[in-house]
Amino acid sequence: MTATRTLVFVGPTLPAREVPFEVRPPAGVGDVLRATRERVDRIAIIDGYFERMAAVWHKEILVALGKGIAVYGAASMGALRAAELADFGMIGVGAIYRAFRAGTLVRDDEVAVAHLPGEVGYRAVSDALVNLRWGLAAAARAGVITAKTRDALVHLAQLPFYRERSWARLLADGRAAGLPARQLAALAAWPKPDRKADDARLLLRRLARDRRVKPPTLKVPRTWALRQLERITRP
Repeated sequence: MTATRTLVFVGPTLPAREVPFEVRPPAGVGDVLRATRERVDRIAIIDGYFERMAAVWHKEILVALGKGIAVYGAASMGALRAAELADFGMIGVGAIYRAFRAGTLVRDDEVAVAHLPGEVGYRAVSDALVNLRWGLAAAARAGVITAKTRDALVHLAQLPFYRERSWARLLADGRAAGLPARQLAALAAWPKPDRKADDARLLLRRLARDRRVKPPTLKVPRTWALRQLERITRP
């Protein structure tokens, strides 16, 4: 039996060493389209570029699906695109994907982070709004903060530009806003969850489990633009 070839676009949500498949850098415009020219069975998108270059196009993912390549998404850009393209056969995994799909998350910047270059492993230097949001919800459930404080902090977390978001900034903003000092101190000491990393690991487990590739079940519409993209990918 021929081995299944899987490409995973990842960084900074997980380090490459955690991925037991062929690793590619965060997906930018054209990267998935170029991947369809290779002998690949599955493409998984975890991370993608938002600002430094154009984001991965929906239509290039449709080209992959139209060629029978299984396309998965989770955690970050992958969750966004999977929520938008689930009706065309893209497979979404994890809580962040489900929240975008349900419409409880709607902002692209929920998952955006600033990160360092690939030479240093795309290490994140800010915290994603979705991680702050999930962490505050978990802290409230655990009794670390009250629901009222959680709601006030969620509001504060949304205000900065995505590159400036972090737990340290949020706690400082909470103190400046006069939120309860004891609760903020308890939150500062509380271990913070990483929902994006958790969802990315769920995707890797799903890929390990789905060894038999199933082609997309829904027919991709043959629009003029899609036909042009397919023509570009032919040898």
